[in-house]
Amino acid sequence: MASSKLIAVAFLSSLMALHAPMTTAANSNLFRDYIGAIFNGVRFTDVPINPRVRFDFILAFVIDYTTATEPPTPTNGQFNIFWQSSILTPSAVASIKQSNPNVRVAVSLGGATVNNRPVFFNITSVDSWVQNAVSSLTGIIQRYNLDGIDIDYEQFQVDPATFAECVGRLVTALKRSGVIRFASIAPFDNADVQRHYQALWASYGSVIDYVNFQFYAYSASTTEAQYVSHFDDQIANYPGGNILASFTTAPTTTSVPINTSLNACRTLQAQGKLYGIFIWAADHSRSQGFRFDTQAQELLANAPSY
Repeated sequence: MASSKLIAVAFLSSLMALHAPMTTAANSNLFRDYIGAIFNGVRFTDVPINPRVRFDFILAFVIDYTTATEPPTPTNGQFNIFWQSSILTPSAVASIKQSNPNVRVAVSLGGATVNNRPVFFNITSVDSWVQNAVSSLTGIIQRYNLDGIDIDYEQFQVDPATFAECVGRLVTALKRSGVIRFASIAPFDNADVQRHYQALWASYGSVIDYVNFQFYAYSASTTEAQYVSHFDDQIANYPGGNILASFTTAPTTTSVPINTSLNACRTLQAQGKLYGIFIWAADHSRSQGFRFDTQAQELLANAPSY
């Protein structure tokens, strides 16, 4: 009789665990910096690296477009390098990782523009895009000894379900083969963008490690309290996800101010929600002496718990 009760309790416990809501990560010390898109000569070694954070450089970008045509045209998953590869070389990747054991290097797919023309997620077919993407990205990732990928398509010529299937199968294949160890997505609060990325999350969220949400895309009038509210909205939109706060160091008057963002990060950390911070981008930060990159890392390094 006692054993029957134990079995029943164990069974009920397993059911409760199965249907329990996913929990969002607590404070952590992950810092991420995009680099290489502006072609201003910024190097990995220019960026201060706090040894007490986990630090990801994200090369921006690889794009499945060719500039052999005018305007540039999509290449159905055949990715080409569009970061400043004359500076951010395979040997530079190897050197920064050897000098800093806490550093990983990833590459971002897509972006907003190529040669000042919009980049669209465009495919011939799901199977051909996935096959081409796996092959071309494997070559680039292995050549540069990269650790992960970031998905940053911002404009689409496919429906959300097709985008989800393509990207989800790509990430799954690269992880299964051991080519990458982590993957992130980089949505922002635009209805079409959210439809595509939430479809991806719904079908393949289990293979996506981080959500690099572009909070700086909100207006310059955003307050600290509104930033925190927007953060909570994304916890709901990407349930169970490791949501990163963010700001941009680009010279702009239309984005959320940096100090507002940092104050919101402090509030989120006090609430136990600050998994990490990413910045767009090291290229812009260089002219400011990387002071905001340094401040963000200090905040994460001093997290109450992670």
